[in-house]
Amino acid sequence: MDKAKAGMLMRWASRAAITVSFTLVLTKAVAWWLSDSVAMFGSLTDSFLDLAASLVTLFAIKTALTPADEEHRFGHGKAEALAGLFQAAVMSGSAVFIALEAIGQITDPQEARASNLVIAVSGLAIVLSLILVVFQAYVVKKTGSLAIAGDNLHYKGDLLLNLGVMASAYAVSMGVSSVDGIAGLMIAAYIVYGAYDIVKPALDMLMDKELSDRDRETIFNLAHESPGVRGLNQLKTRQAGRDCFIQMNIEVDGNLSVNEGHMIATEIEATLSEEFPDADIVIHIEPSSERSVEQTFEELPKLEE
Repeated sequence: MDKAKAGMLMRWASRAAITVSFTLVLTKAVAWWLSDSVAMFGSLTDSFLDLAASLVTLFAIKTALTPADEEHRFGHGKAEALAGLFQAAVMSGSAVFIALEAIGQITDPQEARASNLVIAVSGLAIVLSLILVVFQAYVVKKTGSLAIAGDNLHYKGDLLLNLGVMASAYAVSMGVSSVDGIAGLMIAAYIVYGAYDIVKPALDMLMDKELSDRDRETIFNLAHESPGVRGLNQLKTRQAGRDCFIQMNIEVDGNLSVNEGHMIATEIEATLSEEFPDADIVIHIEPSSERSVEQTFEELPKLEE
């Protein structure tokens, strides 16, 4: 999928998330006010965080899709990773607050009201979240957006969280008030777990972690199979949002002309672009060494060499 279509999908996904989360914040706020349910409060907080995170995501996507300029020659793709770290930080702080409220409810139970309203609002949240999650999953599959993937994780959690809130409301209506606090603790634990799942890929992107071994081996094989290539070294890769960067040195016959060596590099770039359409590829040409033409990916010289 080209960048224009991918960008449009990413923007629509973030706008849909904002619309859903804003709707849920309003309805859950009313339900919590009328019921005093800690589980609903936890769910409300999660939806409020979803709204804040989705707003940040929309801004991050707008920034990440901005073309490279004089001051950012590698583009702005890492804005998605920064948005992910922001999401994780806010989620972690809210998890602590929810946990404290839940512990207070367990040690000093307060009678909840309007359980039927809590169940109805949670049912609405499940329906809206399910529709959004399916759409976001489609967008992530088509674009690979880290920011949308982070948002998608939030709303997948909402499906489980709201089921828990419904179960809690039902239990409270049956006189088992401690379940409300327990559900609140489970929600807090889920938010912390979700924050970790967002932090890891965001840090990997900011720290320029290499692409997977599978992708690197694919790059190696495609380049090494090109006619005229006698060896390959200094293969470096990284990801920044939708942008992928591939850099390598290829070894060719030292007796070739500059133009002939350049043609070999151009053919490799065209081949790699078919497999990695959003990649920025830099290939340096050098005369071949004693290394065998039968070089394998496992024999690829390490960086320190």
